[in-house]
Amino acid sequence: QVQLVESGGGLVQAGGSLRLSCAASGRPVSILVNGWYRQTPGKSRDVVAVISSDGSTSYADSVKGRFTVSRDNAKNTVYLQINSLRPEDTAVYYCNAVTPTGSYWGQGTQVTVSS
Repeated sequence: QVQLVESGGGLVQAGGSLRLSCAASGRPVSILVNGWYRQTPGKSRDVVAVISSDGSTSYADSVKGRFTVSRDNAKNTVYLQINSLRPEDTAVYYCNAVTPTGSYWGQGTQVTVSS
């Protein structure tokens, strides 16, 4: 019922910034929570940032102060602003949406940070 498409990843130097986007489409449903996750080869997919329908947010300790999650309801899009990028931020970043009837994942977007 919900399709998610991430964009905005790329190759950047340490200290740079990126803004990732997650656009939702499909049959209209209520999205209760959006989350951003990241995964590197051989490791689990870990939550990075979460935003609820009331606008409240939470972040992993490793990204607090550098990452900001936001939502534009008019555009059905969730964003992840990433500042002060570090090489250890290199990963595939995934968008997630939780609805009353299920959860959905995007295809991921690669973020690579060079030192």
